Amino acid sequence: MIGRRTAWWHAGVRRGRPSARVRVAAAAAVLYTVAIPASWSAEAAPAAGAPSASDPSAASYAFAAGAQNVDGATGTTDAPRLEVGKTYRSSLSKGATVYYSFDLGADSNTYVSATAVPGKGAKLSVTDGIRVSVQNADSNSCSYQSASFGAARSPHPVTAWGARTASPANPVCKGAGTYYVVVERVGMADSSPGPWDLELTAVSEPPVNKAGPTNAPKVWDSASPTPVTGAPKASQGGAGYSRATAVGQGVWRADISPGQTLFYKVPVDWGRQLSATAELGTASGGGHGYAVDALDLTLYNPVRAHVEDTSVGYDGQQQSVSLAPVPPVAYANRYAVGDQLSGMRFAGSYYLVLHLSKGVADEFGHGPFGLTLRVRLGGTAQDGPGYAGPSVPRNVFEVTDEDRENAAAGGAAGGNAAMTAVAVGGIGAGTVVLAVLGVWTVSARRRAGA
Repeated sequence: MIGRRTAWWHAGVRRGRPSARVRVAAAAAVLYTVAIPASWSAEAAPAAGAPSASDPSAASYAFAAGAQNVDGATGTTDAPRLEVGKTYRSSLSKGATVYYSFDLGADSNTYVSATAVPGKGAKLSVTDGIRVSVQNADSNSCSYQSASFGAARSPHPVTAWGARTASPANPVCKGAGTYYVVVERVGMADSSPGPWDLELTAVSEPPVNKAGPTNAPKVWDSASPTPVTGAPKASQGGAGYSRATAVGQGVWRADISPGQTLFYKVPVDWGRQLSATAELGTASGGGHGYAVDALDLTLYNPVRAHVEDTSVGYDGQQQSVSLAPVPPVAYANRYAVGDQLSGMRFAGSYYLVLHLSKGVADEFGHGPFGLTLRVRLGGTAQDGPGYAGPSVPRNVFEVTDEDRENAAAGGAAGGNAAMTAVAVGGIGAGTVVLAVLGVWTVSARRRAGA
């Protein structure tokens, strides 16, 4: 039996010469096959295990493309071995504690992050969240940190991190060997029973060639900077760390809906000082009431480690929220106490994550609401500490010219580059199509003449 496409193909042939309709259709088929970049299909297709867009409870978080699925174990004996530099996707059931393992060398610092993503319709309590710790083979903790959803109890991605550092100040976790990452779901008495998705990453920081100061800088400009002014440029935030929109110093304009989380990344060189202010515009539909912790602004460093967060309530009138001052990026900041100081320990892309509470919709409608992000970079770029090798993955702790270009354009440069690639591919594909059709037509005419 001839299939529908094959039958259609035969229907267009007459006296050995393809009809105009068939030639055009064939050209379109070849053009589609050749011109559409492979990355388009990879971007459009959901990752394995990705929530369906038709599922109303599916969280709107863009997991890293190509993230490998892995199931956490209930104990260390069966803990799956993960590789530094890769991104993984897992899940965390209510009341669960899951284990993963890494084989680490003696000299590098390794940072592990876990991002928990509950479904949009998940019920949460104020204390719901995750706890991440790194342990050695003797159950000694190298580090631990917790992250919760806050008073608004609005489902959104939250990230906690752990570290195994080769610092002399942490002798318990020195040396090569197997280390375990433990991820716990905490504070879940009143939460929904459904599992949360997890995104796991691990980054390795190489040692430095020459030891420097082992004390954090004591003097730095801690005055609150004046927010950047000027006409805003459109720059819509991404839906995850891997899709974060690059922005630099300037005023950026976006839209945000209740329950939505936007991710931006700001390339910050050694010696530069980052500050940011977010403003939520007035509610166009009116409304009365008050939403607690309506707009959250969180800063994460290049390994997705928490630096600081802040939030503001909303009564329908414009509101702004600013990060507290952080020190200029310096290697020695790691010896300071507290995330706000120690988190500014290396150069690279820092993440600004904004979440608008779903409770805003109850009081002021579903929006979207206008959002303005003001980013300032103070200080002067300096040389880095002089690493003895590359990071894993590469270029995590540096700012490239491409990073600066994309940030200056608010992410538009990357999009323009992609469209240029499509255009070039399309031109190349069109040339191929014309050549194929030319050969085909000449051959068909010869057959017809014979």
